[in-house]
Amino acid sequence: MLRTWCVLVVLFFGLFPFYGQNTLSLADKNELGIISSDLKDGILDSTTLTSYPINFINNRYYVSFLAKINSEFDKLTLTQSHYIIGNPIRNIVSIKVPIEASEYVSSLQGIEYLALAGKVNHQLDKAVHDVRADSVQQGIGLPQGFKGKNVYIGVTDWGFDYTHPAFYDSTLSQTRIIAAWDQFKTSGPHPQGFNYGTEHVGANALLAAGSDTANIYSYSTHGTHVASIAGGCGAGTAYRGVAYDANFLFVTFLVDEAAVLDAWEWMYQKAQAAGKRLVINMSWGLYHFGTLDGNSLLSQAITAYSDLGVVFVNSAGNNGNVNFHLKKTFNNDQLNSKVDFYSYAANANMWGQSIHAWGEVGHSFSNGIVVKNASNTTLAESPFYSTNVTNTYIDTFLIAGNDTIFYNIAADSAHPLNQKPQMRLRVKCTNTALKILLKSTAIDGTVNYWNVTELTTDVGNWGMPFSYSGTGTTPGDADHGISEPSCSDDVISVAAYAPSYQTPGGATVGGGLASFSSHGPRYDGVMKPDIAAPGVSICSAISSFTDANYTTISSLTFNNKTYDYAKFSGTSMSGPVVAGVCALILEANPWLTAVQVKQLIKETARSDNFTGVIPALGSPLWGMGKLNAYAAVEEALALVDVPENTTENAWNVYPNPVIEHLHFTLVDELPKECTVVDAQGKCIVLPIQDEHVSVKHLKSGQYTLQISMNGRIQSVSFIKAN
Repeated sequence: MLRTWCVLVVLFFGLFPFYGQNTLSLADKNELGIISSDLKDGILDSTTLTSYPINFINNRYYVSFLAKINSEFDKLTLTQSHYIIGNPIRNIVSIKVPIEASEYVSSLQGIEYLALAGKVNHQLDKAVHDVRADSVQQGIGLPQGFKGKNVYIGVTDWGFDYTHPAFYDSTLSQTRIIAAWDQFKTSGPHPQGFNYGTEHVGANALLAAGSDTANIYSYSTHGTHVASIAGGCGAGTAYRGVAYDANFLFVTFLVDEAAVLDAWEWMYQKAQAAGKRLVINMSWGLYHFGTLDGNSLLSQAITAYSDLGVVFVNSAGNNGNVNFHLKKTFNNDQLNSKVDFYSYAANANMWGQSIHAWGEVGHSFSNGIVVKNASNTTLAESPFYSTNVTNTYIDTFLIAGNDTIFYNIAADSAHPLNQKPQMRLRVKCTNTALKILLKSTAIDGTVNYWNVTELTTDVGNWGMPFSYSGTGTTPGDADHGISEPSCSDDVISVAAYAPSYQTPGGATVGGGLASFSSHGPRYDGVMKPDIAAPGVSICSAISSFTDANYTTISSLTFNNKTYDYAKFSGTSMSGPVVAGVCALILEANPWLTAVQVKQLIKETARSDNFTGVIPALGSPLWGMGKLNAYAAVEEALALVDVPENTTENAWNVYPNPVIEHLHFTLVDELPKECTVVDAQGKCIVLPIQDEHVSVKHLKSGQYTLQISMNGRIQSVSFIKAN
């Protein structure tokens, strides 16, 4: 075993300043014992250095702990004894202990509970294991291993590296990217049926292009990272994605709903032409378009494509740790709340804040703003703008001393998609000494509000708080934080948690909900998210063309070029884990409808101590629980009779091809109905009468007929002719 030598200058004097009693878990005691045993020979094993929270600081190795402390804890004395103590948050503090003193730390005075700090690992490999996808890939207890073969994963994003070896097959000999559409690139050729952007089809065109072009995100890497989570081959690293035999369709899309719709259609056409099932991953979302209740146009489009067999997966949002939402049930009164602003210095594209509000059908409301100084003195105030009478776009400003506060308003008395009143109020105020308050009033009805950062690029997607600012003001909460298009009824909306794994000492760490994971339900009460998947510190491929900042975790050389892997966190990372599992499910059973795939994902979810008991309708934090790829694939296989050499159906159908009626060769045990599944996975239940089923109403094409026999779904293919 490779061993790393380090000089241990042990200064026993002062390292153990005082002692008491505190609790250390048995697992942590065991792991500390492993560390201590390595020290006996004056050396540290390289595996120990990488497996435990050990850091080389100021020419000394330290072991990191978290501690719950009491009033007897003496930070100053410990600091003088070469301990590194963080700033306590209430009674929790981080402690870095000189490694030679680590076995004595459990006796330090003033500590009530001590825990060896969980090492933040680079966790795509941990994520695949956490969701049981590795067992599916290996085919443990299954008819075969499933890795997404014959399934297309479409990724709508920005920052694709078409040359990255992660998107090659496992032998690194052939790319798995079928085509890419860069909607920003103007050189052409355009995709057939679309008159903008540039389409790259085939390995030569993709390699010649290299990557998508710089856009509003410059040369990003988000798309590469996301796609590699869903199906990257790992290229010899430990960071292999979920469905690493799947093929890819990439769209770098313009930031508007029409462009998104075009991207979906382009992907659908490609999948149809190849006869492949399609899973579309969307690791993005916005709060200031759509209705946020499943009635938006994008939601309706998702339903339409879902009916054609397309499976949609969307990250639920990253605003779980922001009180950016307000809810008020009015009784002829008024709501006031301070609108917090994102820093203008932090983003060159910062414009201001967008406050979007939705009311109830038939109940109007009125909004406006108040400008105050640090002493809460009102400097300027807008009128109230009612959803009932604000039928034109308003773009105006207020003057407060030497400052100009710009705002604009767009409202509907009854939105055409859901008949609810709504208002979007956008405010720009660059003087951070001023306070901007939202004021809102109504006779009755309930109104929901969201405070989201507004960029000049129109893609701000992070919430900022509604805050308390004196008597009569109301702070916000983190509820109802699911963004569009994750609000769609037919999309699989994904929350995020930290993947759990075992340390070398046998302790299980991780598994908790990510603090940033947006909370449901939808504001109309429908439960979202649908499922939770790993999304914390996920290591995946980085675009070799990016100008984004990242910390390299692993690198490799391919075709004389260096390619990196790095870790990111977000529901952007948990979404593609689910997309990859959907590809595994569809390889196992390509006849499932999109609705069935979503249902399998939800029905087979697992719960644990972190999720608690999941209510029947789901949890606003976890959905139906944690993703369980193995159980989902098992259930998918149970819905179709997988062909094996030793078993065959005891029946068949004729004639085939057929024009009007399919007859069964078996007549004694036929059920009363069968299911016919088209090439897109759409199911039609048809009655069986007199040993035949009428298919004359079907369009021409290839179908699968399924019947339940002996507790299993058995199937046979047939062709409908004109």
